Amino acid sequence: QVQLVESGGGLVQAGGSLRLSCAASGRTFSNYAMGWFRQAPGKEREFVANIGWSGFSTYYTDSVKGRFTISRDNAKNTLWLQMNSLKPEDTAVYFCAASHLYTGTYPGEYDYWGQGTQVTVSS
Repeated sequence: QVQLVESGGGLVQAGGSLRLSCAASGRTFSNYAMGWFRQAPGKEREFVANIGWSGFSTYYTDSVKGRFTISRDNAKNTLWLQMNSLKPEDTAVYFCAASHLYTGTYPGEYDYWGQGTQVTVSS
């Protein structure tokens, strides 16, 4: 089992920044590829970014490229998502997730999930 706890969400004006954190506990964090997903009201959960086991491989959905940065520190068992130039359409609950197989882009490819943290961007 891997336990994941997100933090860092909040209310920010358009153009602002937030840094989300995901603290992991349980099994060895470095054994898992990690991802960030988000879910807006009435919409399906969508992929945001993922990162490989070592942290060198990253991938982003097109809508956040150049604005968001995913990173991890295996020694600290922590995953981050730095979000800059935020837009109202980024408003959603953000989830971190862990996969023991690969760095996927579909929710079904991930084994463990956090409870989510709300990000609200006002215009």
